[in-house]
Amino acid sequence: MDIPEDLVLVGYVTGAYGIKGWVRIKPYSADADALLYARTWWLDKPVLRDVDMMQAKSHGEDVVAQLMGVADRDAAEALKGATVQVRRSHFPPLSDNEFYWIDLIGLAVENLQGESLGTVADLMDNGAHPILRVVAPAGLEGEKPTERLIPFVDQFVKTVDQAAKKITVDWELDY
Repeated sequence: MDIPEDLVLVGYVTGAYGIKGWVRIKPYSADADALLYARTWWLDKPVLRDVDMMQAKSHGEDVVAQLMGVADRDAAEALKGATVQVRRSHFPPLSDNEFYWIDLIGLAVENLQGESLGTVADLMDNGAHPILRVVAPAGLEGEKPTERLIPFVDQFVKTVDQAAKKITVDWELDY
């Protein structure tokens, strides 16, 4: 079986939901659109394989879904702990100036003066807004890499150019 190269980890199975084989998934994002939108999921239990998603819906902070071949509660419970991956190409389309976090990781970050601040290593959510975790390599031997946390808000993030793989921010080197 060919495993797609664009798989993105989006959640994990926490157990069964009901008695008819539905599973409960804890998404890694507060926005579970990718789980609800993609018709094929990849589960890693017992081995990485594709599974057709027949139906899915939000249920509180979780997603519950009916998967092809999972006919009863015991089969659903057997998937507990399985990670759920979705092809990036199956994510729902976004409107202008919206981004999936996975697309920002690895982009170069520079300030308005053209000084390199590093690359986006990760994003985190503090409740109010996302925060870019930007890491610059160590300058001299023995130094640690520099890490900057930059709020992902219009005040600081001026442009995101995915084609050029660059984010421009209003942020100084000494912040």
